[in-house]
Amino acid sequence: MDWQGQKLAEMLMQVLLVASAVAAFLAGYVRGDFQLMLLVYAGGVVLTALVTVPNWPFFNRNPLKWLDAAEAERHPRPQVSSAGAGAGGKKKSGKNK
Repeated sequence: MDWQGQKLAEMLMQVLLVASAVAAFLAGYVRGDFQLMLLVYAGGVVLTALVTVPNWPFFNRNPLKWLDAAEAERHPRPQVSSAGAGAGGKKKSGKNK
């Protein structure tokens, strides 16, 4: 899943959960049945999971271009200097007794 796909999945999740909550409330209110409201909302949660959890092809419309291995060797990563580490990497505390 690419970055745009993650954004789309997040938006779909929020919209589907809010829509299922509204539908569940209305169904439960009209029928006067709390159990029906819970079942409708649980169905909405399952539907949301089926839409957003799998890596569907429409979540991969903008794939990232990774650097080739040969190109990565020509541009090595910068080395981290250990000048600020000091002796043993420990900080001195004010309580030396």
